Amino acid sequence: MTTTELAAHGATGARIAATLRDAILAGDYTPGERIRQDELAEQHGASRLPVRDALRILEAEGLVTLVVNAGARVSRISLSECQEMYRMRERLEPLLFGLNIPLLADEQIDHLARQADAMEATTDVERFLQLDREFHLSCLEAAQTTVLGDTVRSLWNRTQHYRRAATRLFYSTGDRSLHYDHQLLVGAMRRRDVEEAEWVLAGHIRRSRLGLASHPEVFRDS
Repeated sequence: MTTTELAAHGATGARIAATLRDAILAGDYTPGERIRQDELAEQHGASRLPVRDALRILEAEGLVTLVVNAGARVSRISLSECQEMYRMRERLEPLLFGLNIPLLADEQIDHLARQADAMEATTDVERFLQLDREFHLSCLEAAQTTVLGDTVRSLWNRTQHYRRAATRLFYSTGDRSLHYDHQLLVGAMRRRDVEEAEWVLAGHIRRSRLGLASHPEVFRDS
């Protein structure tokens, strides 16, 4: 295979990985569901080689599990694994958030405030999840890091399915605490108060962890 062909396969694999990643995070696939390589290849008009490359990319991100002679499946995690990942987020994400706060433009904080209001106003779980993900991850992009940023984003991706299930439960109880947290975070960002912002975010993540721990059925049914 020539260098040009290898480059083309690599670009196609990255494109397939991006599409499949979005589908997994959107809930189009559920944990444990089989991913059919021939269907992916047909869908993208590609050979099996870039499909395998795409699956290896997502395996490295923790979204896909590859088993010899058994194919690929969407990764699933246990309650204890999810709790560990959330504990990691409790410590790592506030650190990354604090690094970003001095770098956020006033216009960006205004946009985040509008997103917080939109989250509070919506009754649609998928819309909330989209806004919530954009709100949190957009706060973490300005600071240049070697490992920290990728680690936090990986933890978000690997727990996305379970966050969706927990959010449905959150909406069913009428709990408003997540919305209060978002407003507190916006206020801390406006004041450039790194200490308060880190404290509020850690509590925000902890509350989600405890909420998931109280619903083990989320993990049995996935």
